[in-house]
Amino acid sequence: MFDNMLLGLHSLADPALLLAVLIGVVGGVVIGALPGLTSTMGVALLIPVTFSLPPQVGLAMLGGIYCASTYSGAISAILLNIPGTSASVATMLDGHPLAKNGEPGRAISLATFASCIGGMVSVVALLFLAPQLAEFSLRFGSPEYFLLAVFGITVIASMSAGAMEKGLIAGALGLILSTVGTHPLTGTMRFTGGVPTLFDGIPLVVSLIGLYSIPEVIDLIDRAKGARTGAAGIDKTSPFATLRELGRQKLNILRSSLIGIGVGIIPGVGCSVGGFLAYDAAKKSSKTPQRFGEGASEGLIASETGNNAVTGGTLIPLLTLGIPGNPVTAVLLGGIMIHGLRPGPELFTTNADVTYGFIFSLFLSNLLFVPVGLLLARYGLRIVQVPAGILAPLILALAVIGAYSLRSSVDDIWIMLAIGALGWGMAALAVPRAPLVLGLVLGTLAEGELARSLALVRGDLGAFALQLVTRPVALVILVLCVSAIIHGIIQHRRNSKLLE
Repeated sequence: MFDNMLLGLHSLADPALLLAVLIGVVGGVVIGALPGLTSTMGVALLIPVTFSLPPQVGLAMLGGIYCASTYSGAISAILLNIPGTSASVATMLDGHPLAKNGEPGRAISLATFASCIGGMVSVVALLFLAPQLAEFSLRFGSPEYFLLAVFGITVIASMSAGAMEKGLIAGALGLILSTVGTHPLTGTMRFTGGVPTLFDGIPLVVSLIGLYSIPEVIDLIDRAKGARTGAAGIDKTSPFATLRELGRQKLNILRSSLIGIGVGIIPGVGCSVGGFLAYDAAKKSSKTPQRFGEGASEGLIASETGNNAVTGGTLIPLLTLGIPGNPVTAVLLGGIMIHGLRPGPELFTTNADVTYGFIFSLFLSNLLFVPVGLLLARYGLRIVQVPAGILAPLILALAVIGAYSLRSSVDDIWIMLAIGALGWGMAALAVPRAPLVLGLVLGTLAEGELARSLALVRGDLGAFALQLVTRPVALVILVLCVSAIIHGIIQHRRNSKLLE
């Protein structure tokens, strides 16, 4: 094993591979920072470019885009309150308040270094624990996936501190919206109104753009002409000064990394869920949970560590079992097979030089997006000083372009505007929007796995309930769900007493 690792490490001396990683990282940072341009799109567009490249070089470029784009969604999330990718939704909860409070530089620096650490830890897990963790993921069946989605939904209670009723309503609305489109098993069309664009459901990225950009645009328009965006200015703190703060949150970083890796090895869950679960765990263990949502660095660090730790986790079932963990790795699987490689145990033996070279290139990608991201953010920080009258139309134009670019569909622009109107109404009524996003993300997963679970027992609810308490992994997740709900109720009662 260690001889094979040395072969992979030796490949890093190849100038072509180093250049490929740099190109991938720069492209990934730009793609992730622009709303509407997803990691999946970036990897898919670059695959044809890698046809003529050696496997190590081509895969290194694709890995650079994947890692960097997952991180850089935090840049627009922090500065504009618009998630560049779905992975950075939880980052907005504390990242944008930090920027509005006059600390955009600190927020970007914390996100960048936390993302790097989370990504590095996940690559270590991929390097040493891939076969064992992949075997564990095989224990997940439809009941386990259903309960995992339910566990994710319980995070709504934690995100709605002080307004649990509103949070639950928002979460329920997200679950309802997730049912739009084709039924996962029967193929029945639901709530589409005959609009072909809705046959596949409400697009998540389009929804995110509308939900957060349109209320931001309306808020900017409401301000006096020439007013600033709300930040006190650009903080002059050196990015490396935040390393000391990260050092004080070692437990938060370790916990968030492990959560992200765990979420990553379970196919079909995604980076956004890893960020939300890490954020929720950080809030529950914090001595000052009331600060979350108002610019708590613990929340920002947890979210960015968790969602970037998912990247290495998703590659574990991909490389060892050929099972893609999310849409990005599904496209990446195509790139691997195009180069004549077959995922499985032989990938770590027969093609060890390529496989371990790819893994070590991920280390390099996670390190390299730090200077690239900070350099890009250095110019992006000036956004917080742009007058509201200029910034509002720029954000609106960016939102329209982002919504249209996803599928080149004008209908997606109308969907974005409709969801944006909903988001504006929620903001006006002080209804949290993050629970709606979580409901929309997890609703499809929960419904599909519940339908499959019931189909396996021919609709027998008793047999389905028995599965939940007799399958070891399902029972553990069920206990976690109940514990999370009880904790949320207790926390809500404490907050209510403090307000009295």
